[in-house]
Amino acid sequence: MTINPSGWRPSAPSDVHGNAPATTTGNRALMLEEALLFEIGSRDQTGVDFANVERAGTERIAGLARTSLDLPGLSEPETVRHYTRLSRQNYAIDLGLFPLGSCTMKHNPRFNEKMARLPGFADIHPLQPQETVQGALELIDTLAHWLITLTGMSAVAMSPKAGAHGELCGILSIRAALEARGDARSVVLVPESAHGTNPATAAFAGYKVEDIPATAAGRVDLEALKARLGPDVAAVMITNPNTCGLFEPDMKAISDAVHAAGAFVYCDGANFNAIVGRVRPGDLGVDAMHINLHKTFSTPHGGGGPGSGPVVLSEALTPFAPLPFVAKQADGRFKLVEEEHAADDHPDAFGRMVAFHGQMGMFSRALSYILSHGADGLRQVAEDAVLNANYVLRSLEDVLDAPFAPSGPCMHEAIFSDHGFAEGFTTIDVAKALIDEGFHPMTMYFPLVVHGAMLIEPTETESKASLDQFIVALRSIAIRARAGDEALKAAPIYAPRRRLDETLAARKPILAWKTPAPDGADSGEGAELGGR
Repeated sequence: MTINPSGWRPSAPSDVHGNAPATTTGNRALMLEEALLFEIGSRDQTGVDFANVERAGTERIAGLARTSLDLPGLSEPETVRHYTRLSRQNYAIDLGLFPLGSCTMKHNPRFNEKMARLPGFADIHPLQPQETVQGALELIDTLAHWLITLTGMSAVAMSPKAGAHGELCGILSIRAALEARGDARSVVLVPESAHGTNPATAAFAGYKVEDIPATAAGRVDLEALKARLGPDVAAVMITNPNTCGLFEPDMKAISDAVHAAGAFVYCDGANFNAIVGRVRPGDLGVDAMHINLHKTFSTPHGGGGPGSGPVVLSEALTPFAPLPFVAKQADGRFKLVEEEHAADDHPDAFGRMVAFHGQMGMFSRALSYILSHGADGLRQVAEDAVLNANYVLRSLEDVLDAPFAPSGPCMHEAIFSDHGFAEGFTTIDVAKALIDEGFHPMTMYFPLVVHGAMLIEPTETESKASLDQFIVALRSIAIRARAGDEALKAAPIYAPRRRLDETLAARKPILAWKTPAPDGADSGEGAELGGR
């Protein structure tokens, strides 16, 4: 099999000492080695025979007739086996724990999936007449009511398609509010403990971004924030609970100071799962906050289409929310308020975020989750998520450095550093060794305020038994890293592929297949995207 120059190569079933493969196929029992399609088939053959027939037409639109597929020919069994074998090499939440911090990879209940597939939700079209989709509009309105109630806010924009898209919606609402009062401001402040998309969103919206430092306890430095506030500051984008897995105890004081300076508070709601049912961001002075439905309300990441990142807004920002939105009429029916209604119903809207309103697949799943839990159940979601994270933190703090553990409990995620590892051993070695133990690695090297960060979020859906298994595996690896066990450098041994040369792969990626030259030399073809 051809070796990829970036270092990505088959992991033949050698033993832990790197000895020669025990088989000639590359297979490891039922974990079957799978080559590329180009290595399985051949361009000079096909899996199907076609009779010589005349084509019905001579030209395709704009003359885009395909002259050559340049693809390998495979039989139907070969094709099916190829994709089935690849699918077995995927790691998924239905296979095991996803300890990714900041991602909230929780169980997706099958009940939600059943509801999302009901006729009237799964098969509607965005251009249907509104009188034919009253049930769908009512579902959106009901979900909106729950999101407003849970957050203590005034309104919600349901159209944003993801977290970062929601951030942009919130910042554009803030900009519209400032413009409406004739207040030109140019700076957005972003604490070091905020999510990485926050500064990108502010910059995309045309603002200059400035950092606010964190304290030694991993929270926003309130005095530094107050010192920077001024007439040029439009907003502060803060994540709470923050990316260190900690609640900001000065959140109300932060909001009061920002409002006193004439600015707005944007809260990144990606970590709302840790406080849902227990804390209402509106009570803390938040003006805008996006909610990742996949993180807090169990919809799949992406879900086979656009995701969903509704944005809740304070009373001050409600007039500037984007179009369209669902409104209940006096006769009990629902309508979408769009541009043609805006002059009467919503004259200060800043515009649209998307062509069509919402994502029914995500809305129906999220509402199913909310209604099946109820207010008390959602409160328990937050409590169990925090309990699980603290269980992980306290079970590992004796073998992994936990920089913020002395300041008290964490919230939804536990953070560790690489401090204490033997010389030459890093977080990446621990992460790769976890793969050999059958676990997806945790989030690595984020947030940047912790050196060699390992961020772990178990969520509320993991049992104590599954957490214990993960903790035992990570404890063992951490002890080996502290002792300088050189075998860690070879991990993963048992995965379908061995460790990448990640630096080379990033700097010289091979993005397309190229036929190896007959003499083994580099043919020079396909080295860049668009090559053969």
